[in-house]
Amino acid sequence: MWADNETSDDLLGFKVHADLIVDVINDNDVLPVTIGVFGDWGGGKSSILKIVEKDLIGEEKDGFKDGTLVLYFNGWVFEGYDDAKAALLESIIEKFAKHKTLGSKVKDETVKLFKSVKWMRLMGLGFKKIAVPAATAYLTGGVSLIPYLLNEFSQIEPTELASKLSGNEAESFLSSILKKNEEDEITMVREFRDDFKKMLDKSMIEKLVVIIDDLDRCTPDRLIENLEAIKLFLNVDKTAFIIGADPRIVRHAIELRYKTDGIENSSDIESRNERIVSDYLEKLIQVPYYLPKLTDNEVETYLSLLFCQKELGDDFSKVLEAFYAARENNRYDVFGLGDIDSILKPDEKSKLASSVSIIASLAPVITEGLKGNPRQIKRFLNTYSLRDRLVRVAKISGFKMDVLAKLMVLEYSSQSLFRQIYEWQSSQKGESKEIKELESLASKNSIKIIKEKYSADWGTERVVKWLNAEPKLTDIDLRDYYWITRDQLTTSISGSSLVSPHIRSLVKKLIEPVSGSALTRTVSNEIKDKLSEGDYETLISLLEKELTKAPEKTEIHEAFVELMAENCPNVIDAYIRVIKKVDNDKIPFSLAQNFKLTESKNVEVKKLYKVFKKDTQIFKAINGDN
Repeated sequence: MWADNETSDDLLGFKVHADLIVDVINDNDVLPVTIGVFGDWGGGKSSILKIVEKDLIGEEKDGFKDGTLVLYFNGWVFEGYDDAKAALLESIIEKFAKHKTLGSKVKDETVKLFKSVKWMRLMGLGFKKIAVPAATAYLTGGVSLIPYLLNEFSQIEPTELASKLSGNEAESFLSSILKKNEEDEITMVREFRDDFKKMLDKSMIEKLVVIIDDLDRCTPDRLIENLEAIKLFLNVDKTAFIIGADPRIVRHAIELRYKTDGIENSSDIESRNERIVSDYLEKLIQVPYYLPKLTDNEVETYLSLLFCQKELGDDFSKVLEAFYAARENNRYDVFGLGDIDSILKPDEKSKLASSVSIIASLAPVITEGLKGNPRQIKRFLNTYSLRDRLVRVAKISGFKMDVLAKLMVLEYSSQSLFRQIYEWQSSQKGESKEIKELESLASKNSIKIIKEKYSADWGTERVVKWLNAEPKLTDIDLRDYYWITRDQLTTSISGSSLVSPHIRSLVKKLIEPVSGSALTRTVSNEIKDKLSEGDYETLISLLEKELTKAPEKTEIHEAFVELMAENCPNVIDAYIRVIKKVDNDKIPFSLAQNFKLTESKNVEVKKLYKVFKKDTQIFKAINGDN
């Protein structure tokens, strides 16, 4: 099994990207700078940031080397804080305060900065959480957080103050007091930056590098709070911030926080919100760097290194050294097991012998099906490894692991098609005439016929490539293969851990009760023509699963209807698949009006009307009692 965590060992050939980031940081003329390391969920961002950290400080445990102090934060750690912005600021200051070399030099500055952050924290919080308890403590002899409040309270008669703080108006009362001090807040932000600069100067460090990872795991509010904390340091000399995140999630969070409404023309709203997001990012991120997806050769290399890592243990270090040396001269070709044959011992070669054929069969289908995503590849291999063990424990003879691998790629990338093959082979004693015909048509590139005879889902470029990939499934009894994966045929979507947070959050937005306009904006602004083919198919598969589990939920049906209204591809076929297998009596008949209203936008919706079972309320509501 392979651990799913970031590492400073470079199995992806990504050190060149880390070297580039380090080169920018080491250019003092560029500082201060904020660098955005952008890539898809699971694309290798965290590993690159770990390599950057290691290159800058080596093995120094206190993060300080050659005048450079490196602070590494996981943005997700602050998810549970009431104010992630303040939590991040306090963490940075605390690193200085407790540093064995720097702490004594900057003691006065850190004390002052801590006080500033406490004030910012109060200003940013709901008053019921902090200000009201603090004020109540003042009345009962406790110590207030803010001297400013003490001064204001002293001017009010105690009985009147107690009444204001204990009543329903306590929050608005405290809010009015603090609003008097808005100018002081602006001054405090400026003073914070000045004090922070003084701390850096007094510490005598040459450079501060703050690495913030996993922002894309945070909720939109927490993500923005982290970005707002970073904004406080813009233009502070000798600083470099490196942010690792999925840009789609960052843009979504910014739009949620700062979007504008109230413009009649929806295209104007979208255009203005897009400008807001772009302006925000351009001001915050001076150097955006987008990581490329792995190529076919890089996927095969990655697979080879993962299997070596698993089988060789501590001896894997010599393989890594050979890989790094090879990459200095050739960064294009596959680095495979043949390249390390000369440095392996006989017993090591024996361990890896079976992996050669596995890698050869896995590489093509994984590259196409999982889009070269390192995290998905690693999790795919973990599931594959477990199922390999199950085959051996169950003593299944004649089992071909390359066939399992091919089916698993479809299982992860398009569960609806994976289930369709299951249904075909279930009724044909393990074989499938449909798969035989599909593979034949795919070999002739007869995409139009595939779409007409089967569905648009089967006719996508990605699925046709999958059909053409070896091994072919024609005339293979698939019952054992589906027996191995049977746990995924009755529960949640297979490989849900492979679904990016962005897609999961979109599904949640679609099926939660919202107003019609909000649902329309989600589909038009975030889904239609905004997702990759793989992400879109995953989203549709997740919606199918949700509707299959709960056909009585109007919200899920409405999500499908809105996708139909926007003429999103393949959604009607997906909806038909669900209503054919669920209890139609549970489908709310009130949806009839939704379908009728959608006809003007997408006439294909009429295809649904005869699919509902005739004795159900939804069928009668759409087609009439007759």
